[in-house]
Amino acid sequence: MSNYHWGPQDLAAPSRKALRQVGAEKGLVLEVVQTGWVGAVLRTEKSGGLHLMVLEDAHGRTRSFELGFGFLLEGEPVEVVPAVKASAPAVRRTASGSVAVANQRARTARASRIWVEGKHDAELVEKVWGDDLRVEGIVVEPLHGVDDLAAAIRDFIPGPGRRLGILVDHLVAGSKESKIAAEAMAVPGAAGNVLIVGHPYVDVWQAIKPQVIGAQSWPVVPRNEDWKTGILKGLGWPHRNHTDIALGWKKLLGSVRTYADLEPTLLGRVEEVIDFLTSP
Repeated sequence: MSNYHWGPQDLAAPSRKALRQVGAEKGLVLEVVQTGWVGAVLRTEKSGGLHLMVLEDAHGRTRSFELGFGFLLEGEPVEVVPAVKASAPAVRRTASGSVAVANQRARTARASRIWVEGKHDAELVEKVWGDDLRVEGIVVEPLHGVDDLAAAIRDFIPGPGRRLGILVDHLVAGSKESKIAAEAMAVPGAAGNVLIVGHPYVDVWQAIKPQVIGAQSWPVVPRNEDWKTGILKGLGWPHRNHTDIALGWKKLLGSVRTYADLEPTLLGRVEEVIDFLTSP
């Protein structure tokens, strides 16, 4: 299912990247192309003339792989090679995969904002991109729904240096959300100063890979049933009331450690919004 977004777009054809080599540094998060299995490099070792690396997933399970091809780093195919030993300390990375800035104070908040649909969206973005956003001085605010998005943008008065990046759930062709986004972009001042992007999921819960909680896929919820209640029920988790839903989300959010635990369709959209808000 394709994603749609409205706002400034770079229409130039993407440049073709050569396959690059990356060292098997401890903590490097890799995805195995054939199976989709994701793990961080725990150590490297030699066995029977082979150079192996041990990857550890979010549940502490380990698997050994021969260095070489067949791996993705942040969605990019790479060749994994032995790490170059150096006396310098290892680079620390944030949960989003960015290089962590040591002793960096949070920047004074920009006038620009990231808007997301609800509290859970905001908490997930904070969990993975919080360090980066504090360095950039970008605040994430929940909208608690997008039905009045055009009015909210009008009240915000977007303009140069006062931009909005908006992440919308279930933004697919023909959806109610796609019509709301189109109307919102017609607000005076929105063009060039507002970017609305979205993912195809009913709720941001689905943007978390189900494998992080030991499931192969998300349960299918009947149309006549509350979606979150149905998800918890399908997982065999408590689902009787709002307290159970809140505890279910807390458990799900707690299973997320890095960007590798999220679906690429969400990762790309959030990175796109951050780039939009921080570019001159």
